Amino acid sequence: MHDTVTLAAGWIQTGTGLGNDIKDLIFNVAIPVLCGAFVVIVGVKTKAPGPTIMAVIFAAIVWGGSANMDALKDKTTEDITQYDGGGGQLTVPQGDQ
Repeated sequence: MHDTVTLAAGWIQTGTGLGNDIKDLIFNVAIPVLCGAFVVIVGVKTKAPGPTIMAVIFAAIVWGGSANMDALKDKTTEDITQYDGGGGQLTVPQGDQ
């Protein structure tokens, strides 16, 4: 029975490692490639500077958001904790409530 637990733990660890590798592959390769393809396709299809510039801006927002996912996660956690009444001191002065 002890061998079964070790085997299961090994498979779980392997699955976690593969999940982390796939996540890194998506964030570091797939999203930048898709953003670049989006800009190129919009530029080729429209042949106009306005939509192409907007495609560049939208691609930069998506790429920047995915690249800063850890910072966004921490900020969201702080906001939720503050909203729930935790997290220490108030950020709004008492007279402004």
